Amino acid sequence: MNPIARILQLMLESDPTSVAQAVERLEPTEAEVILRELPARELAEVIERLEPQVAVNVLERLQAKCRAAALANMPPRVATLLLRRLAEPIQAETLAHTTPDVAERLREALAYPSDTAGGMMEPLVTTLLSDLTVEQAVAVLRSAPRDMTFYLYVTDRQRNLVGVLNARELLLADPKARIADLAHRDVVSVPVLMDREDVSQLMRDRNFLALPVINEEGRLLGVVPHEQIVEAVEEEAFEDLQRMVGAGADERTLSSVGTVVSRRLPWLLLNLVTTFIAAAIVGLFESVIAQISALAVLLPVVAGQAGNSGAQSLAVVLRGIALEEVSPGSVWRLLRKELLAGAINGLLVAVVTAGGVFIWSSSPGLALVIGVSMWLCLMVSPLVGAAIPLLLKRLRLDPAQSSTIFLTTFTEVMGFGLFLGLAALCIRWLR
Repeated sequence: MNPIARILQLMLESDPTSVAQAVERLEPTEAEVILRELPARELAEVIERLEPQVAVNVLERLQAKCRAAALANMPPRVATLLLRRLAEPIQAETLAHTTPDVAERLREALAYPSDTAGGMMEPLVTTLLSDLTVEQAVAVLRSAPRDMTFYLYVTDRQRNLVGVLNARELLLADPKARIADLAHRDVVSVPVLMDREDVSQLMRDRNFLALPVINEEGRLLGVVPHEQIVEAVEEEAFEDLQRMVGAGADERTLSSVGTVVSRRLPWLLLNLVTTFIAAAIVGLFESVIAQISALAVLLPVVAGQAGNSGAQSLAVVLRGIALEEVSPGSVWRLLRKELLAGAINGLLVAVVTAGGVFIWSSSPGLALVIGVSMWLCLMVSPLVGAAIPLLLKRLRLDPAQSSTIFLTTFTEVMGFGLFLGLAALCIRWLR
């Protein structure tokens, strides 16, 4: 073992997080040279603390046997998360070098999409057989990993979930009593393919620390712990944020250039098309702009304010959809609220804008045109900002998917069209 690897091994005993942070500052090739000499357990301890993309870059460079040993020493959910990010040939090579039971467990976990209960669950969960006595069950718990014990789930010999028990009831019960007689049968569980948003909502509603995951036959497959729900909610929020601006939901800070290009380019090209549409609107009024050059200066003011106003409404509605605050019966009330608020805000902003333009240009006509167009734009844009995610949801599409691109297109076209259209109608008072 080289001296640096020996130092890292000693540091791992006291501060593994600092070791991981130090490794993240290295190039993947440099990190691989150092980490490959660590024992499997210490190697796993470092890799599971790395930023996921950094961990994947390091794993790809390790030998298959070393990579397999590291994943086998990680918590199953973490190992599955990293294995899922590896290319399929590397996945197959890694699984071929693991023991049959570990390979089977990882293959089963990989079969579930990452945004489902099965993709979030911890498969290793301590269970109590229903035909045990209390005395036997306590002996089982004494040898169980503490970090795997959430609730005491009761199963039959086929691992079918039959009930749940808390530790206090177990400890206070007669040592000769049977677990089957103590278990609560009305246990809440989730199907293995339930969407993570639904799992998160159920856990928030019930205020549970964990939820058992079952298959179609009722067999207990694992549990979704509360901390995993917190991570899932955060990840979902950031994915929605990335989708709103046309970035890929699976893109990460250190994703490869190829991934970044493939995720962003389609939406950049779509945005280019919509920009040309807005430019075409401006082109229709080229002669008007040629006569009144001040219009070109003020164009971004109207479109920018409309875009900001619509984005405010868009963000609020997306949050409401995510938290299930928007029901079918409240849609029209929501749209009326946005229209009224937009009309009030638009009127106040329009007055300020018109006053500023009049002071700058000394043109009452120009001040009136920008004031009216500003009021109309700020009244309509919040309505559109609220309607876009609602419409996408109605069409069973992701409400966050590039919503800002569609909103920006509409507000620019509307802002340019209204402002220049009114200017064309009032051109005699603007000269």
